Amino acid sequence: MTYTCFDIELTDKIAHLRFKRPTELNSMTRKFWVELPAAVRALDAASTARVLVISSSGKHFTAGMDLSVFSGEGLAPVGTTEVGRLREMLRRTVLELQDSFNAFEQARMPVLAAVQGGCIGGGVDMIAACDARYCTKDAFFCIQETNLGMVADCGTLQRLPKLIPAGVVRELAFTGRRLPAARAKEVGLVNEVFDTHEAMLGAVMDIAREIAEHSPLAIHGTKEMLNYARDHSVQDSLSYMAAWQTGMFQPADMFESFAAKSEKRKPVFEDLVPHKKFA
Repeated sequence: MTYTCFDIELTDKIAHLRFKRPTELNSMTRKFWVELPAAVRALDAASTARVLVISSSGKHFTAGMDLSVFSGEGLAPVGTTEVGRLREMLRRTVLELQDSFNAFEQARMPVLAAVQGGCIGGGVDMIAACDARYCTKDAFFCIQETNLGMVADCGTLQRLPKLIPAGVVRELAFTGRRLPAARAKEVGLVNEVFDTHEAMLGAVMDIAREIAEHSPLAIHGTKEMLNYARDHSVQDSLSYMAAWQTGMFQPADMFESFAAKSEKRKPVFEDLVPHKKFA
């Protein structure tokens, strides 16, 4: 399928989604908010990709929400005047925007973000929903909404405190300052900083290949447990782990791992079963 805001390539079980509107700073237009979750969910349903890499083109990763989203009818259709109904509609709109990035967490495969230049506003919402983040030395991250007189509403304030110290999040959110690459690595937002875009993509693809060689069922279960543990107590998470393992652990992949090691070859694992909607 052809997309307006990005291209997707699938090679050796690795899906690479690359933003392709560099002259517009890869801003998030209305089509972006529709295309992105649809693309991620289609990849997840097909079960042919075991890792998803998100990268961009041009000077900046993304400038965040495109102003066109607010223009014209924007977030409120013309003719809507009754306040209660208008606010109910706006709430549903925000939930839909949030769901665009929820798709990253809901995907069974890990999602790796490779950031160059500015990652601004909605970009921070997006990379916070990824499983791991990497950036170039010229990258910076900014909770831009504060500078615009609004509250970040698509995940930054909910996910970022689970990734970096709460005091750092509050300082960034209250001031609207830029977080440079070196500091982002220092506080744990990114795993590694690279000198160039090419070096970053090369390293991230190497990580993606390493992940893709593992059992997709084991990777899916690991991601599921990590996300669950983030939002629940240790005891609840251990209980969920026991239930998951009871149903999902089957020895076939483990036997294949042992056989591959003894035969000095790479293991070969089945893809997850493609998912089709019931109706």
